[in-house]
Amino acid sequence: MIAEQFFTSFIASAAFGVIFQAPRNTLLKCGLVGSIGWVIYILFVESNIDAVTGTFVASFVIAMIGQFFARLYKTPVIVFSVAGIIPLVPGGLAYDAMRNFVQNDYGQALPIAAKVFMISGAIAIGLVLSEVMNQVFKKMRKRELWR
Repeated sequence: MIAEQFFTSFIASAAFGVIFQAPRNTLLKCGLVGSIGWVIYILFVESNIDAVTGTFVASFVIAMIGQFFARLYKTPVIVFSVAGIIPLVPGGLAYDAMRNFVQNDYGQALPIAAKVFMISGAIAIGLVLSEVMNQVFKKMRKRELWR
């Protein structure tokens, strides 16, 4: 099961790398970043931990790996982050929420829309927190060099 999830999310992330015109030599790395993030998310969900928490942790790890790859391969971090985040985007849930709104089933639509909003926020917070931690570590390293 995990191997299937890893493989399919790898293909999805690499394919979005192609769509976003990522450099050809980064496509395998984009797929790897996305599949690692998705497997982390799946492990959280299968452990009966909330999907929002799993999304937050997965997006944080994706951003950290993206920053590592960006530094290693001298490529902008957004190349890896955007392609890696794609499997976590709650597009299916957003579609269900909108479908229920259109059918005037607000009792079903509101909880789903709230979950979509929280998952989207978890993705954003995971990415931002990773970047903030990276900047803090950089400044700490610079201060140690000047002393």
